[in-house]
Amino acid sequence: MLNNYEEISIQESNLSVAEWAALKNHHEEVLGRILDPYLEKRSRHMKDPVLDFLFEYYPFRPSHLKRWSPGMGVKLQTNGNPALPEISEFTIENGIAYIDAVFFPQKRLKSLQWILELLKESSVKNPLFGCFGMHEWAMVYRAGEVRHGQIPLRLADEEIAEFVESRPLICTHFDAFRFFTEKARPMNRHQLSRDIFLDMEQPGCIHTNMDLYKWAYKLYPWISSELIREAFLNAVEARKTDMQASPYDASEFGLEPVKIETEEGRKTYLEKQMGIFERSMPIRKKLIQAYEQVIRLTTHAGI
Repeated sequence: MLNNYEEISIQESNLSVAEWAALKNHHEEVLGRILDPYLEKRSRHMKDPVLDFLFEYYPFRPSHLKRWSPGMGVKLQTNGNPALPEISEFTIENGIAYIDAVFFPQKRLKSLQWILELLKESSVKNPLFGCFGMHEWAMVYRAGEVRHGQIPLRLADEEIAEFVESRPLICTHFDAFRFFTEKARPMNRHQLSRDIFLDMEQPGCIHTNMDLYKWAYKLYPWISSELIREAFLNAVEARKTDMQASPYDASEFGLEPVKIETEEGRKTYLEKQMGIFERSMPIRKKLIQAYEQVIRLTTHAGI
């Protein structure tokens, strides 16, 4: 068994049993440290404002996330080993297992092309900062009830309304904007819709960077689980910042508020937002490469 799994490149075309088993075990161990305690808490109906959101908003179950796939273009030596990952798209020939492009549903290629265009477009745009996470405030602005009723608000309704009315709303992400209250939507600088989704996406947005996880798991098992895991861990950090900067008090979950209603809080949020942007750009680049590879290989297989 290898002593240092980090030295294994997921781009290797042919992995020994020891190599791919090390990658598989590492993937399961890293995610197990997060998912196992979470699932245990969930079995006792305990809330988690970060992971609950990620597994409800993004329909990719923890059990699926924990599964390991080498992705396309990687061959696994089996040596008769029965412990291959449970992936129906595997073909095994002469003791070698690989994800076979012939199993890829060709009807998905159009949506893959759209996602690839989205990733490429957002990768070359200048990042926009300065929204300060106001989208979460706009979601409770003069609302009859709040979305996260199990978490108390830090401020009274009128204080929240006063702060929202004192700041510009400049959200560029439609999937956040669509949860704004009816009274908050007209206040946003951009009236967003699905039709201009691609045009408005920009790499500084926390939710756009969180969505890299969505674009990654949509290609399971065709891309490596290392990349899916990297995008997931990035989404976890993005969601933490999202909740910290919100009007909710999630301190009981270890999320100390970033009080964007103060100058110091806005400075802290900006630093966090820029950090998420910097971590997300390499992930976006890897996803572009992965999508291009899947499209190339599956298009060839469909001819």
